[in-house]
Amino acid sequence: MKKYVFILCFIISLLHPLFSQTNGVKTDANKRLNDSIAGARKDSIKFAKLMSIAYYPLIKAGPFSGVLPVEGVDEMPDPNKEYKLLFEFTLVEKDTSHEKLNPGLVEIARILNLHAASGIPISHIHPVIVVHGGSALHSIENNEAYISKYKKDNPNIKLIQDLMQNGAKFIACGQAMHFWDLNKADLYPGVKVSLTAQTVLSNYSEQGYVWYKINEE
Repeated sequence: MKKYVFILCFIISLLHPLFSQTNGVKTDANKRLNDSIAGARKDSIKFAKLMSIAYYPLIKAGPFSGVLPVEGVDEMPDPNKEYKLLFEFTLVEKDTSHEKLNPGLVEIARILNLHAASGIPISHIHPVIVVHGGSALHSIENNEAYISKYKKDNPNIKLIQDLMQNGAKFIACGQAMHFWDLNKADLYPGVKVSLTAQTVLSNYSEQGYVWYKINEE
């Protein structure tokens, strides 16, 4: 009997460090989880505070399109100049992207808001949005085409209208439309179609437009 008790004690002594190590791993994992939750809560509170002071000089397209007020600004753009903005809109989201505003369009609205907030008159801001890429093209479909594909209204319609009313010109890439089986009739009224996005980029770049890449990065 003493022999068996000795063997059992010996086995327990070997396994004890393993149990301790496992408990240590669990403790570390729990700490990381708690730290992550605390960090997310802190960020959420900070975000809510920032959004409470954000403003929207041209377009309100959700909290991420807002401008935060900044004190002591002493570098300002010349409001008398013309600001030519070329947006290459290729943002590809997950399959659920159709359920909400396309974040690429929201980012474009934010950039226009930032220009207006900097004192540039809307008449001096000239946005051109060249669209190629799956969810980017689908986001500028008319409501009928969008319903046919996603069985719901296009949530981007009002934002497209707001952008157009503030001077934005939309141009869809014909090559990408072929790939995604889209016709011009599927696009929101007023959207232009080019043979390819590549010539739109080179053409407007030659005219002095500043290029913005609006993608998934």
